[in-house]
Amino acid sequence: MRQQEIYNSQNVKKINNEQVDQIIKSIIAGKYSWACVLLLRYSGYNPIDYIPYRTYIRLIKNNCLSGDNQERRRDSQEVLI
Repeated sequence: MRQQEIYNSQNVKKINNEQVDQIIKSIIAGKYSWACVLLLRYSGYNPIDYIPYRTYIRLIKNNCLSGDNQERRRDSQEVLI
């Protein structure tokens, strides 16, 4: 098989502009590991196959859960104002 045939046979998803923006924001913020997780996830791969489980869980907790906390803080600040 040629290299191009192998590449075309893989189930690689296209990344949309919003997803690219999230990856770029992560890189700018210095969150390179999180950017890798996002890139894998948006490309259709399972990050667990490439990143140790404990590292993946830590990244999820630090990035997904902290985002929820920031939204809650903003909501509570808007109520107080």
